[in-house]
Amino acid sequence: MNIEKRVRDLVEEKIADRPDLFIVELKVVNNLKVIILLDGDNGVGIHDCAAVSRHVGFHLEEENIIDSAYTLEVGSPGLDIPLKTDRQLQKNVGRLIEIKFNDGKNTEGNLISASAEEITIMEVVKEKGKKAKQAERSINKNEISEIKVGVSFK
Repeated sequence: MNIEKRVRDLVEEKIADRPDLFIVELKVVNNLKVIILLDGDNGVGIHDCAAVSRHVGFHLEEENIIDSAYTLEVGSPGLDIPLKTDRQLQKNVGRLIEIKFNDGKNTEGNLISASAEEITIMEVVKEKGKKAKQAERSINKNEISEIKVGVSFK
């Protein structure tokens, strides 16, 4: 039996009545650790994580899916976790995001929109000897290696 598929099915079963919640990442590491990251259009609460953990844990035990001791972690992605899904990007429209490109360059800007193919940001452009100005920039997702929510201390 594919453990990861069964865990995904169990999570989807538990959040079926909560269309605002979605899976960001799910992985099984060496059949010793099951990691589930959930998010929600309006955030995800600890009670949501606990309910999913209880549901998945109960069924994994009941069905004896993993035959050795394992750890089950259910949580929400923190600021250090890159945005992975289109739904996460939609949720963060209007926020500052940091972008790492495949070529190693970086930029940041406020996320204006996101589609399946590209994102559009309002970027601060600094030219030598001139005042910084804001410019809209569309970026193809194929050029991006990582997107994180930025932290502004202003």
